[in-house]
Amino acid sequence: MSTKALRLAITSIAIVALAALPGGRAWAITELDAIVAVVDDDIVLASELVSRLQSVRVQMEAAKVTPPPDNVLVSQLLERLIIESLQLQMGERAGVRIDDETLTRTVEGIARQNNMTLDQFQGALAQDGMSYREFREQVRRELVISRVQRSRVNSRIYISDQEIDAFLASPFGRQSISDEFRVGHILLAVADDATPEAVAAAEQAAKDIYEELKGGADFRQMAISHSAGSNALEGGDLGWRKAGELPSVFAEQVVQLEAGETAPPIRSGSGYHIVQLLERRGAGTQVIDQVQVKHILVKPSEIRTEEETRALAEDIHGRLVAGEDFGALARAYSEDPGTALAGGELGWSDPAQFVPEFTAVLNATSEGELSEPFRTEFGWHVLLVEGRRQQDMSEEARRNLAVRILHSRRFEEQLQEWLREIRDEAFVEIRL
Repeated sequence: MSTKALRLAITSIAIVALAALPGGRAWAITELDAIVAVVDDDIVLASELVSRLQSVRVQMEAAKVTPPPDNVLVSQLLERLIIESLQLQMGERAGVRIDDETLTRTVEGIARQNNMTLDQFQGALAQDGMSYREFREQVRRELVISRVQRSRVNSRIYISDQEIDAFLASPFGRQSISDEFRVGHILLAVADDATPEAVAAAEQAAKDIYEELKGGADFRQMAISHSAGSNALEGGDLGWRKAGELPSVFAEQVVQLEAGETAPPIRSGSGYHIVQLLERRGAGTQVIDQVQVKHILVKPSEIRTEEETRALAEDIHGRLVAGEDFGALARAYSEDPGTALAGGELGWSDPAQFVPEFTAVLNATSEGELSEPFRTEFGWHVLLVEGRRQQDMSEEARRNLAVRILHSRRFEEQLQEWLREIRDEAFVEIRL
């Protein structure tokens, strides 16, 4: 018997008026934990629907949004619960598990995004009428659903080299891929009617400032002390701008600078400009750390429990420590179809491309060493770090960024199509 069915069997709560429909007709659920929908092998309970309705009403009230009529809102929320149930069932069948450590890190991240400590965040939840435990379980459900969506939808998206080339050649693509520059600016103003002596004095002052900056002087302090520009009190910081957004008077010089380099003084109608490239970011300047790594992945399934899978990973690790060949064990045991036949070889990879748990272990494992078995959303891994290097990936980074942009555009379209498909294929019985 499922957890929900067991809870239904032992719980019965008094009549709860869920909503009052237009026209004075009362609509109620006679038992709060009655079944309101059967969804394949799962059920949706009235208590879930009521809880979600209350939460959405609070959010709409806080955002000063007028909610739709109650019957429309209830129908939308029930449909959302049905779709969530289908995805959670898929996650359960696929063995998707969110461990407590991952869940806690995620909740802490949400608290930080709200500029709160974890204790403050728990207090804010309590004020909104939600327990910390309920919130954690809600986040756990959302993480499972997110992983199921990525797994199912990513496999439906294919981006060809021709599409990447076309994107990079398009105006939108060039704008999206272009580097960004954070520029420091000092202006020594020269009046239109300035005497030759005043102009010469300003020119000499600009040269002196330039030489001091080349010698290591702090740009921010120099800007505050000398600049007549509108950003002087901010240390002359113009913020992040793409090349096309830089002032034309010094844009050409800026794009040729290295980070930390200062351009010689530039004369314009308003005076002398001194610019320093504080930082540069984007796909055009990508020297990255790479790791050459092999891994073996084993997954829990309907016929192998979580503990059995962990025990298998530990056994494989022990055999590797004892000297058995990594490639042979990967071909025999790894359940990563993309690398198993290649002996687990992932090649030279950017650590940031992996899920956070994998990246953390990869960064903590020294060259030539094996990791201990560890868990990610995909299953249990053992990895071998074979080498580390720095690689100029500017061109590849541009193409990878193009792929990410194209992928994100298509993901939402494919997600909605996939959700419609699983809804159409499911057995759903509405009992409201």
